[in-house]
Parts: sequence; structure tokens; C-alpha cells
Amino acid sequence: METTRMTLSVVIPVYNEKATILEILDMVLARPEVDEVVLVDDFSTDGTREVLRSLEGRDRVVLLFHPRNRGKGAALRTGFAAATKDVVLIQDADMEYDPGDYPSLLAPIHNGRADVVFGSRFLGGTHRVLYFWHYLANRFLTLLSNMFTGLNLTDMEVCYKVFRREVIQEMDLVCDRFGIEPELTAKVAKRKCRIFEVPVSYYGRTYDEGKKIGWRDGLSALYWIVRFGIAR
Repeated sequence: METTRMTLSVVIPVYNEKATILEILDMVLARPEVDEVVLVDDFSTDGTREVLRSLEGRDRVVLLFHPRNRGKGAALRTGFAAATKDVVLIQDADMEYDPGDYPSLLAPIHNGRADVVFGSRFLGGTHRVLYFWHYLANRFLTLLSNMFTGLNLTDMEVCYKVFRREVIQEMDLVCDRFGIEPELTAKVAKRKCRIFEVPVSYYGRTYDEGKKIGWRDGLSALYWIVRFGIAR
């Protein structure tokens, strides 16, 4: 099947990532697939906002600032609404995910086979060995999500999710925080989107290195999986 070049918006939600934000932005902008980067600062308090403001006027960069902290889901909604290119990809602001995986993430959409692509940290990509209980929680939440959605994903909580722009902008998203991951999954399943999954590399951080997600976020994800599953 012939591959069609489609333009790409990368949406990056940012909260207190002063140490990594410039490095990850340079990595994203260095990718030839990227046409637009939408950065949404969710009211950082560590100096990240000031770093981002120094980027005003940079080519291909759109800067948006929340007046108060609202959560990753809210930041993503802001970024999705501002995206203007054919395809929208989610990139975290830390260094856990490698933009070098963009070609494989984009290929199923570019060749006309998919509407949505999920990355997966559990399909054989390079990954840093870290927390067993995080791994177990991710697998359990993915299993539960699959039971409600009827999908056979291996990594529902993965950062790397890619959408045709019309798919993501037509969704009525409501989750403000980390519940956005099961919400996106439930709603692309409900829309009967063509979904592909590809392996991605993962270089997880420790809590000392700035990792933010914790057990409360796991409980929140559990709640949203059940809520959207029952609604579906």
C-alpha cells in the first residue's frame, strides 16, 4: 500500500520538568516527521514556565500556559484543541520515551491502515529495568481495560498514543488527571477506531529522578476504567 506523507503535531503536557524540557524539545524538533510542537505548561512552579517563555517565537513551537494546575488530562485537552496538523502524537516532557520511535508509531496511520496507534513497553522494545509493582499494576489495569473495551492491548497506560486529528478533536474528553489514559482507550474503542500497537523503547525514571505517578493514580485509573466501562 502506498505511503502518504501526513503532517504531525506533537502535544507535550508539561509540569515541573525544568531539568528535561529543553532536551526533549530539541529531540522532538530534530525529528523530520514533526511539523508542530504544542507545549502546554500546567502551572509549573520549578522555573519551567520561565524556560518555556524564553522560547516565544521559535519556529514550529506553540506555547500554552494554564493559569492554575489542572492535571495531565486537562493539559492534553488544551493541546489537542490547539493542534493543526493531520496527525496528533502525545509526548511526555521527561526523558522516558524516545522520539526515535516516531517512524514506527506513525507508519500504520501513514499507510492508511489505522486511525489510532498505541505504543507498548511490553512488546520487546528496549526498556530500563525498574519497579516490579508498577509493571504489575500496568498489566492489571490494561487487562481490566481490555475486559471492558473488548480490545487486546498490552499497554493501556503508555504515553505514546497517536491519532488522526479528526478522531481526537471530535472526542468529548472529561478527565483532568491521569484518568485520561483509560478514557482515551475507552473512547477510541467505543468509536470502533482501527487501532494498532507497536513496540517502543522505555527509559523509566526513579522517584529520585522526578517520577510523579504513584499508587493514588493507579486507584484513579481503576475508577475511570470501571466508570467508562459501565457507561459503554
